[in-house]
This record gives sequence, C-alpha cells and structure tokens, in this order.
Amino acid sequence: TTMQKSYKLENLCCAHCAANMEHAIKKINGIQSAAVVFMTQKLILEADEENFQAVLEEVKKAIRKVEPDCKIIEP
Repeated sequence: TTMQKSYKLENLCCAHCAANMEHAIKKINGIQSAAVVFMTQKLILEADEENFQAVLEEVKKAIRKVEPDCKIIEP
C-alpha cells in the first residue's frame, strides 16, 4: 500500500534546486512518486506506507545535500 503526503518546504531557493531535489528523491528506495514544486514551495511524496517514516528520513538527507538550508515543515 502506498501513502501520499504533501509537505511545505522552507528556504527552497530556486527552481533549479527544486528539480535537483526531485531527481535525487525519485532515486530513493520505496518512493513511488515525488514532486518538488518551486512555485508553491511544496513537496508531494508517494511512498510505501509501512516504511514511510524511514523513507522520509532519506528524503530529508537528499534535500539537505542539494540545499543545506531547506527544511521540510512537518504538520
């Protein structure tokens, strides 16, 4: 089963970084789909439900690699 969640991103500086992040996130094991939308500063993730939290941690690492100041705002 997959689960989709949307997160607000803080300090996403440019569309180029957003594209790089999306590319890196899509390579993570367990990710079904990912979109980083620069215009709305949002991250939309679809991943395996049973290990969603672990996948999210990998996503955070990938984001930090591209943009060290960028943070996921968890609800």
